Amino acid sequence: MVSLRSLLFCLLLSTCAYATIVSHDGRAITIDGHRRVLLSGSIHYPRSTPEMWPDLIRKGKEGGLDSIETYVFWNAHEPTRRQYDFSGNLDLIRFLKTIQDEGMYGVLRIGPYVCAEWNYGGFPVWLHNMPGMEFRTTNPAFMNEMQNFTTMIVDMVKKEKLFASQGGPIILAQIENEYGNVIGSYGEAGKAYIQWCANMAQSLDVGVPWIMCQQDDAPQPMLNTCNGYYCDNFEPNNPNTPKMLTENWTGWFKNWGGKDPHRTTEDVAFAVARFFQRGGTFQNYYMYHGGTNFDRTAGGPYITTTYDYDAPLDEFGNLNQPKYGHLKQLHDVLHSMEKTLTHGNISNVDFGNFASATIYTTDEGSSCFLGNVNETSDAIINFNGTTYDVPAWSVSILPDCKTETYNTAKINTQTSVMVKKPDEAEDEPYTLKWSWRPENVDNVLLKGKGESTMKQLFDQKVVGNDESDYLWYMTTVNLKEQDPVWGKNMSLRINSTAHVLHAFVNGEHIGNYRADNGKFHYVYEQDAKFNPGANVITLLSTTVGLPNYGAFFESIPTGITGPVFIIGRNGDETVIKDLSTHKWSYKTGLSGFTNELFSSESPSKWSGESVPFNRTMTWYKTTFKPPLGNEPVVVDLLGLGKGTAWINGNNIGRYWPAFLAGDDGCSDECDYRGAYYAEKCQTNCGEPTQRWYHVPRSFLNSEGDNTLVLFEEVGGNPSLVNFQTVGVGSVCANVYEKNVLELSCHGKPISDIKFASFGNPGGKCGSFEKGTCEASNDAASILTDECVGKEKCSIDVSTEKFGAPECGGAARRLAVEAIC
Repeated sequence: MVSLRSLLFCLLLSTCAYATIVSHDGRAITIDGHRRVLLSGSIHYPRSTPEMWPDLIRKGKEGGLDSIETYVFWNAHEPTRRQYDFSGNLDLIRFLKTIQDEGMYGVLRIGPYVCAEWNYGGFPVWLHNMPGMEFRTTNPAFMNEMQNFTTMIVDMVKKEKLFASQGGPIILAQIENEYGNVIGSYGEAGKAYIQWCANMAQSLDVGVPWIMCQQDDAPQPMLNTCNGYYCDNFEPNNPNTPKMLTENWTGWFKNWGGKDPHRTTEDVAFAVARFFQRGGTFQNYYMYHGGTNFDRTAGGPYITTTYDYDAPLDEFGNLNQPKYGHLKQLHDVLHSMEKTLTHGNISNVDFGNFASATIYTTDEGSSCFLGNVNETSDAIINFNGTTYDVPAWSVSILPDCKTETYNTAKINTQTSVMVKKPDEAEDEPYTLKWSWRPENVDNVLLKGKGESTMKQLFDQKVVGNDESDYLWYMTTVNLKEQDPVWGKNMSLRINSTAHVLHAFVNGEHIGNYRADNGKFHYVYEQDAKFNPGANVITLLSTTVGLPNYGAFFESIPTGITGPVFIIGRNGDETVIKDLSTHKWSYKTGLSGFTNELFSSESPSKWSGESVPFNRTMTWYKTTFKPPLGNEPVVVDLLGLGKGTAWINGNNIGRYWPAFLAGDDGCSDECDYRGAYYAEKCQTNCGEPTQRWYHVPRSFLNSEGDNTLVLFEEVGGNPSLVNFQTVGVGSVCANVYEKNVLELSCHGKPISDIKFASFGNPGGKCGSFEKGTCEASNDAASILTDECVGKEKCSIDVSTEKFGAPECGGAARRLAVEAIC
């Protein structure tokens, strides 16, 4: 969709030779006049490292994707008003050029509200603190700042000629994000705001279509799109808008205290195939690679450091098999049908019991989908004189309307069993030598000294601009024994919205409180010993990610917003002394952060003697050798409580192994049939929410020692900390006859065939067993000859290869388990 002005401009400058014309009609996105079936995947550049980007994007391309989609993260790029950061893993232009180098398209979701389980939804907190500010409505201050940032991003991208209209990879851009989910809360101002967004975006003249996701009333020429687990029922709001799915959620995010969510491979594939069966032509996986919430980028509150998302590429960039391979096969089939899907006349046949056929017909041929959305019953479908077995909750694809080449529930790709292995670079027995130092808290605990003073309690966002997870609230109270509140039994009562609260009286730690997820407004009361005369009350408010979703989420209070009381009890009499309007001093952050104790260059003194364990507010430091090889590295922080970790000065994120997942709701088995929801298939009950933390290889010194620094907030034992690598331990497959099985140990040789059987084998990966029928040829010997010693091998699953077992008409399968 190139504007006349852009076209004339590039003609005058003779820069149109390689420009790509992107437009659309009601069937598809059109690129240079050709309607396209487009498969896309979200990879967020700040959740990995520049060194990882080429490999991640290349794997996306090899997995059958056409484009890579990313948000743009306002608070990361403009942490202070009009001061910008595009360095390191924030180098948006480098990321987009990496997409271009791999010959892929890009989808640029500027927002600049992103949600994304990212801190504050991507908004900088200084924005909240501007006078008269209100987010995402017709607020002049907000609109001015939003337009300034959006225009700056567009101008940067234009300068590098990265829009398709300039010969670049970006074929679509997005303004706002899921506003339709909350627009009702904003009334008429919300409708006016979304019209303003459309007008502002269109005025930027990027030369490619703009999209608005989850926006049923998206003004023209914006393209409204769908986000969700299933979007086959979605209908665009304009007949000239193609049916587009911008977020097919491949899994779900994880919260501190939550279990590990999983979405089955079969169900993701079903959602994709069903979407294309019902007229879709563009679909994007959210996420294709989830990655890691480094530093303080995780939102929530309580979003974990890992953002694995059960995506086709795992947190570390490994192939998540079978999800990656099964979807790759689906992409290949859909691409083979591109002409038919984007030009064919569509007809449907209803077989009853939730089974149907969809036929796409052109003069050159036909392609068909057989869908069965029954959640429990398989369907035997007689179609065009042939009988097809379509399992419950699945779609079969017949590119020529005769031969089934793919079914979403029949997985014919390998499962990779990933294992964590000890760091072989260190001598055995493997122990790290630790030094330590305490966090300097004397000034705040004993003297109550802060950076600012106010006679009221303020929201943590207002005082600290979210420069730190930590904000100290301090006040001094003079008490006399004659005061009505004085008594033998006294306590401190705090009305708080701190995610984690630490309370001190006269330098003594009287207790702490961790809010339950979703219950961040609470009352904490603890007995305290007060003295006649001056008493210093010190409260430490800790945040664990600011809210990122919902109407007016920017106004959700965080910190110690009060009131705060001293409670005195004498017999049946209770006296309350309100401290809320006392003079409160504030100090942002901790001295160890300010003095950069985490830096490899820090001159601070550390002690290697009598290293204490289970001590609050303590810094630990150790050195280690880089793990051998090139497999991804993780650090096991089991035994620690809560805090932050740095590798060679690089912040790898918050850790919280002490926060255990709930005991109930997990299962080793997961039925793919039926609609998915985040709690459907969970594991890791009763275990630390997150035990292992990603250490990108680019953070490590390949020669010499590396430094790990920990700030332990609540108390823990670092003696168990160790480094491991993550790789493929074994691969399994259970492949139907008339398919080709590809086995790969991802760069390592296949060392042994532990199990192989062609017939009707039972069990699952790791516990296969022979069935009641078995081929005459020894499957294990065949696999050993063709695969052992090789990094990968391909096997034709056929009776010609293995013999023809009599299985009573049941589908024959080859089950294999290979050791890497």
